[in-house]
This record gives sequence, C-alpha cells and structure tokens, in this order.
Amino acid sequence: MSLSKWIGGALGWSFGGPIGAIIGVAIGSLIDSMSNGTAIFEGDEPYRGGRTRQKPQTQSGDFEVSLLILASIVIKADGKQDQRELDYVRQQFTGMYGKERANHAFKLFKNINKQQISVRPVCLQIRQMMDHASRLQLLHFLFGIAKSDGVVTEDEVKEIYRISGYLGINHRDYDSIKAMFYNSSETAYKVLEVDKNASVDEIKKAYRKMVKKYHPDKLIHLGKEHQKGAEEKFRQVQAAYEQIQKERGF
Repeated sequence: MSLSKWIGGALGWSFGGPIGAIIGVAIGSLIDSMSNGTAIFEGDEPYRGGRTRQKPQTQSGDFEVSLLILASIVIKADGKQDQRELDYVRQQFTGMYGKERANHAFKLFKNINKQQISVRPVCLQIRQMMDHASRLQLLHFLFGIAKSDGVVTEDEVKEIYRISGYLGINHRDYDSIKAMFYNSSETAYKVLEVDKNASVDEIKKAYRKMVKKYHPDKLIHLGKEHQKGAEEKFRQVQAAYEQIQKERGF
C-alpha cells in the first residue's frame, strides 16, 4: 500500500482545519499523487471551526494523526528529543497497526516533528470532533511517551496538563490517568477518583463508575488496533481497586 493510499483511506474529519494544515505540510514530497495534482482526499467535509451539528465518528486514522501531532508536542516539551521516546512511539504504533502502517505513520511523524505546532487550535479541533473516551485514550498515550525514558519531567507534565485542558478533560479524569504512571500511597485512590478517606461503599461505587468509563468497548469504533491501550487502562483500574481492597480488607 502506497503512503498516499494509506493516508487517503485513513482520515475523516482530521483532513480539515489546523490538523489538516499540519498534515499537508508534513506530507510534502512523501505523497506520490501530489506530483500530478491528483486529489488525495475525496468526499471529506473539511473542519472549519465553529459549531457543528453533531460529532462525526472518529476514524482510526483521525485518532492516529491526532496522536502523532500531540506526541510531537510532548516529546519536545522538555527541550530535547530522547531516542527512547521516539522508539516508544514507533513501538506502540507497530503494536497497534502492524509494521507497514507504523512505518508510514513514522515517516509522517518525522515531518510533523519538524514543525512548530500551535497547541490550542489543534486541541480545540480534537475536542470538537472527537468523543470523550478517545480523548482520554490520547491522554493515556501521552503519559506513556513521557514515562518511556524512565521519568516524567515537570515540563512534560505541564505540557500534558495544558493539552488536557484544551481537550476538555476535567481535573479528576486528568489526575486519574496521570496516577496510572506514578507509584505512591495515594495512586490507587487517584486512579479511582476518590479521596483516601472514602468509605468502602464510596470506593465500590467509584470502581463501578471507572469500569464503565474505561471499558475497552468505549473505543470499539476505533478498531481492534486500539483495544490494547484501552485494555491497559482497564487493567490499571482493576489493579487500583484490588490494591485498596487488600489495604482495607474488604
């Protein structure tokens, strides 16, 4: 499969708006069909900002491109690009999409990574067009990138926090996902979005709520390739609950 066919068949709403502009610059000489002026994308309604009638279905390619752009922002947050972070992105994409598609994605990523990206408009497009569960999955992946070199720096935390705000992710959801990448006595409670002094009934109720929020079926529309990441979040919720059960003895 050529790179142009892969991109043309993968994207929906992300071909328009600020994300589409970034993709367009990144494509450059990579797209073979650009040489003869052939349209790469046909039938897609571009994003123009403002209010929409209804959120369109986020396709796997929309999620993929959004992830590449946000990953580039986080990797550069601390002023350097650690090879372990780049390797993590490639490894995760290979695991999700297979070697061929991951290679296409990483070629695009390297060209995205050369650009100065304005965070706010990109995130606002994602917020407007992407469902909440998919946005939470993006956030989880970004913390994974930040942690891949062994430590999440303060600059990376600030950048991810800024991104989460623009994405419309509330503080409790942000703290829950962030806690999945830290080990402390309060981590399990933060994952479940409850106070450490919460009652057993409150903890059980919170657990049921988080199971629904992070259930892998929430991302079924993105395809099987994204189930692995969703299942990881789900397991972390279960592990947090089991840890509290053990500590509290219920």
